[in-house]
Amino acid sequence: MINLAVFASGSGSNAENLALYFKRHPKIRLSLLLSNRPDAFVLQRAKRLNIPALTFNKEDFYHSDKILEALSDYKIDRLVLAGFLWLIPDNLLKAFPQRIINIHPALLPHYGGKGMYGHHVHEAVVANGEKETGITIHLVDAEYDHGKILFQASCSVLPDDTPETVAAKVHELEYQYFPKAVEEWIMNYGL
Repeated sequence: MINLAVFASGSGSNAENLALYFKRHPKIRLSLLLSNRPDAFVLQRAKRLNIPALTFNKEDFYHSDKILEALSDYKIDRLVLAGFLWLIPDNLLKAFPQRIINIHPALLPHYGGKGMYGHHVHEAVVANGEKETGITIHLVDAEYDHGKILFQASCSVLPDDTPETVAAKVHELEYQYFPKAVEEWIMNYGL
């Protein structure tokens, strides 16, 4: 069994979608949810889905082995970032080489980097008159939104679209493709 840990900072709709997708999977299970925000709604989703959850602060994340120890305790094999806003520290990158994946709400390399998340991305896409946007699923490295791209899906941006309507289109792509892309990444990179 491959055990996934999902890192999330907000609502957690993608984390819940992953949990439901892998609930009865014969080889993959979402075994732990981690959040840097104790008030994040994703923690309520984890509780409802009976998924163990852990919250942490910057000190825990960047200056201790608390997260590595928790991942070891739960026998975690792969990490999935689903709306997680902090840069991954070196100790996790070294412990999980090529085994951390992220979803970004734009077609990288455009609209990526520090501060480019959620509504900030959609506002920039609309403000710049883009005709297309989408999602990018990529491996995580030491830079924001930089690792090898594994999958992209796009949707059109119409002249009358707002950041909210663009967000709705992008969320549909996330729900449709993210769990399948995670599964494919695991299966292609070996069990």
